Formats: sequence, C-alpha cells, structure tokens
Amino acid sequence: MRQTTQAFRTRYRADVHRLYNPWLHAGFVLVFGITAISLFWGTVHQVQPLEWLAVPLTLLFFNFAVYGVHRHLGHHKKAFTRLFYARHAGDHHSFFAPGHMTYDTARDWRVILFPAWLIVLHSLVVTLPAWWLLKQLNGNVAGLFAGCMILGYLTYEVFHACEHLPPGNPVTRLPWIRQMRRLHELHHRRELMQARNFNIVFPLMDYLFGTLYWEAEPDHAHRHATSRPMTRLQHHIDIERDPVDVLAYAGSPTLWPQWHPSSLKVEGPQGPLHAGALFEEDIHAGGRAGHLSWEVNEYLPGRRWCARAQGDHGLELLLTYECISEGAGTRFVRTLEYRFSGLLMRLANQLLLKRRIEHESAASMLALRDQAQLNIPTRTGAVA
Repeated sequence: MRQTTQAFRTRYRADVHRLYNPWLHAGFVLVFGITAISLFWGTVHQVQPLEWLAVPLTLLFFNFAVYGVHRHLGHHKKAFTRLFYARHAGDHHSFFAPGHMTYDTARDWRVILFPAWLIVLHSLVVTLPAWWLLKQLNGNVAGLFAGCMILGYLTYEVFHACEHLPPGNPVTRLPWIRQMRRLHELHHRRELMQARNFNIVFPLMDYLFGTLYWEAEPDHAHRHATSRPMTRLQHHIDIERDPVDVLAYAGSPTLWPQWHPSSLKVEGPQGPLHAGALFEEDIHAGGRAGHLSWEVNEYLPGRRWCARAQGDHGLELLLTYECISEGAGTRFVRTLEYRFSGLLMRLANQLLLKRRIEHESAASMLALRDQAQLNIPTRTGAVA
C-alpha cells in the first residue's frame, strides 16, 4: 500500500469517534429505508398495468440522478456541496486506492456508507414532497415512485459496500457484483476518478454518456485471452489498381482518415508500415469514441498486411488486409476480428455495436476504392 494511503487511513481511523458503532449505522439505514418503502408502498392499491411503469422509470431516474451527483458534485468542488466533495473526493478516494479497495474492519464502514442522517433527509426533503405532488395526480404512481426512490438509495448503499468487500467474501464472486467491483476500482484511479465509471449499481448512464471504461485485471486478461470468441467481419471490393500499390496505400495508417469513416486521427510513421511498427489512432466506431494502440504484425507487399490493437473497455482488435491480383486490378479483402473482455461490452456488441461496425466497414470499402483510384496513379500498360 502506498505510504500516503496508509498514513491517511491511520489518521482517519484515529479521528473516528470511539462511540461510533458501524452495526448501528448500517442497521439504522436499512431499517429506516425498509420502513419508508413499506409505508409508501402501503398506499398503493389495485395497480393498473400502465401504473407499473412508475417502477422502471423511477429507478432509471434515480440511476441518472446518482450519476449526475457523483460526476458533477462528488468530483468537482462547488460552494454549496463542499462538504459532500470533501467527504467523497477527499476522504473516500484517499482511503481507498486501486489494489487496496477493501476495508479492514467494520469501523471502516464510516468512510463507505453515507452519514445515517442522509437517508432521513433524502426521504423527508426529496421523496416526501415529490410523493405529495404526484399524489394529486395518481396515488398509485406516487406510492410506487416514492418507494423506488428509497429502494434506489438502499441499493446504492448495498452495492457500494459490496464493491469494498474483502476479496474472500463469497458475495464478490457473484457476476454482477464482480463486474461492478472492477468498474469501481478503475474509477478510484487518480487519472480516471473525474472522468470515468460514476455509476455504482448499474453502468447505464456511464454507457450512454460515454464515461464507461473497462480494463480487465492483468491475471484475468492473460488467463482468458485465448478463450473468448472474436467477432469476425470480412468485406471485399475490386479496385482497378496494382496489388502492390493498393496494399501500400491501405497499409499506410496515417491515410486511414481519408477513407475509413471510423478513423479520426492517426499518429505514427508515414507510408506503409512493416512488422514491429507502432502507431496510435483515435476512432469513433459503433457510435462510441475510443483510442487504439496498434502494432503491425506482418507486411508482405502486394499480398498481406496485418496489425493488432488494444483499446478502451478491454477491446482487442486484429486487422488483416489481403490483396489478390485479378487481371489489371486487385480484389482487396479486409478482415476485422475483435472482442471485449467485459461482460457489459460483449452484450452491447451483440445488441448494437456489431451492426454499426458492420455498416461502417462496408462503407469503408467503397471509400477505399474511390480514394485509391483517385490517389494511386495507373501503372504503364494497365487499364484505367
């Protein structure tokens, strides 16, 4: 553990009042929350099908609200929320650091859980007035909304506590908890805490607002690197230029932004790159911005070019260009293989990203043909 982290923990623990009881703290929050939920849901009777929509919509709203508060108030100092900022960015993020994310004793719950009075404030100042206003329109919707607002609060507290459990606890092996623990650990990196992974229970808003970041644990990534299947997309097009010239053009990454719709910027050597060459690329693929670090694996002029990349969210790419001579022209074949290490991104790929990337890859082939025939001169004796 870093000396600064250990020193902070020692000081923080010394400042905790000797009468502080972590079990009383957690027990009060749990009992008060369950009681409040029971009271609000006790006002609900004969719920109609459409009224049940209040449950997912409220939880969605709570997810958004927590994301906004965490991102904009928990990590950016504002005059009216300086106490929250000091407790979260100051205390919590100083107490827990990547690689040292677990508490040692129950008394450390004080730096994980919100103050006990906050659930009372949340219930009386936020939830109760909202319940009263909604009750004027629909009593069932009001009761479901209010109960879910308290449920969201309790779920946050429980998940956040689970994300700081010692690794030997059996709860940490549950798939959902395991994924969120990893996302939260990445959030605790100093360079990421103001920009990534603000959701605690479900990373929906992180995904929608582009702040979701995934990186597999080193041993996990190595153990499963060859076991996860890759998504494979292959496209081809005929280009009326010599194979050597076509592959030299396509294998020059600094020219990719000219013809590939997903490539925004490439930094690296000019011209066709040979095995061992490194370059960096900013992309916008599948509707998501990202960054790729590339290494060229193979370059056989006029025949084959291959490179591998690592990106955000545990993304791994293998890109292969192959050229086949056909008369005076070239059959150009582009094969893209990729995979994500995280469960959430693998699911997103199946539901959405794969179709978008497939469309972008097909469009890139048309653009490559047009740009290659525009920029590559016809060889003497070849048919234009």
